[in-house]
Amino acid sequence: MEVGKQEYPDKLYYRIGEVSRITGVKTHVLRYWEQEFKLRPEKFWGTQRRYKKEDLETILTIKKLLYEERFTIRGAKKRLRELSRLRKGQLEMDFLEQGYRKVLQEVRKELKAIKEVLDE
Repeated sequence: MEVGKQEYPDKLYYRIGEVSRITGVKTHVLRYWEQEFKLRPEKFWGTQRRYKKEDLETILTIKKLLYEERFTIRGAKKRLRELSRLRKGQLEMDFLEQGYRKVLQEVRKELKAIKEVLDE
């Protein structure tokens, strides 16, 4: 799997050390971001964190917002909410678009049938 220029293994869970190596963000910063950005990695055996691919991608987005785009923590939180809404809206649009596509295909079939009747 690749995000930007960064490659990382495609698997279900990543340990905090792996996430740190992949993202270039120190573990204590990751723990801080968990609190600030409400990241919820699963915890196995009580304390060991296991990050999912979505968590890793969120961390890479946070890193980009903070370090490259120079957002404040507060600004990055706001931008993440906006991005989340955009993604959710886009998913809804995709479902709507698929529904409209079916309707248009049915209308096209009916119009062709009408044209054939008129041509006879």
